[in-house]
Amino acid sequence: MNILFYKKKIYIFTKMESIPYDKRSGKIWFNGKTVNWAEANIHILNHGLHYASCVFEGERVYEGEIFKLEEHTERLFHSAKRMGIEVPYSQKDINDACKSIVNIQKVQNGYVRPLIWRGSEMMAISAQKNKIHVAIATWEWGSYFDPKLKLNGIKLNISNWRRPAPNTIPWDTKASGLYMICTLSKHEAEAKGFTDSLMLDHEGNVAEATGANIFFKNKNGELHTPIPDSFLDGITRREVIKIAKSKGVKVLERKIKPEELDDFIGCFLTGTAAEITPVSQISKYNFKVCDLIKELIESYQNLVTKKSAA
Repeated sequence: MNILFYKKKIYIFTKMESIPYDKRSGKIWFNGKTVNWAEANIHILNHGLHYASCVFEGERVYEGEIFKLEEHTERLFHSAKRMGIEVPYSQKDINDACKSIVNIQKVQNGYVRPLIWRGSEMMAISAQKNKIHVAIATWEWGSYFDPKLKLNGIKLNISNWRRPAPNTIPWDTKASGLYMICTLSKHEAEAKGFTDSLMLDHEGNVAEATGANIFFKNKNGELHTPIPDSFLDGITRREVIKIAKSKGVKVLERKIKPEELDDFIGCFLTGTAAEITPVSQISKYNFKVCDLIKELIESYQNLVTKKSAA
């Protein structure tokens, strides 16, 4: 437990917590301007807050550089288009703004959060005339999961919530409304003593964790991962598949039933925040942090820090 004194107030944190985000200092890129952190405010009556007409990205900074920035920005614009949002900036503008705010904040190893949302002109289901706002914040940030837990593998339960059918939501986007059931699932898992939760899809197949894709290793050394047809095909997921194939590992993208988990000996999550995180348990099923997973973690770290592969 860490104790932080901030403006005569006492904040008590675990190792995974930090200063509340509204109590931080620095700069935020907000609608084309760099403003003070505390001044990056919006009115409570805005469409993004009330109706979830908001899209975002999460990007990692390694040694001062944003990993896969162009891919993240492309996905941000894809999400906006799917949500009927016309972004008032070009992709180059956003890329440049992301780099600029990272430099201004002097972030070396951290996180970048671009955000696009509809404003306050109309407060109803329809928001055809609402102004589109864009902001980009960045901060120093370490591991998404407790580093000690990551070494031995985190534990997941199986959520009661499922990823919806692809014809019911814009499933291939990072739209804020899609994360409601992720929060519910993670809260449910934490209340039961787990770190995260495995979500099934609308057909009852294995889908993903609350904010990360999932892979399994079988006894033959193959990797199996769900087909991303109702959830986001993560940028990290695609990179890990490339790394695995470069090592001669067979990767199978297929439908996976929950009862098949007993056939696998290894499991891990992938995501911009999660990076590569081993899993030691899902409900009653147990897994080992096997050598292949360790090799993938090392190769991924070499990739993001631009070191030569061992």
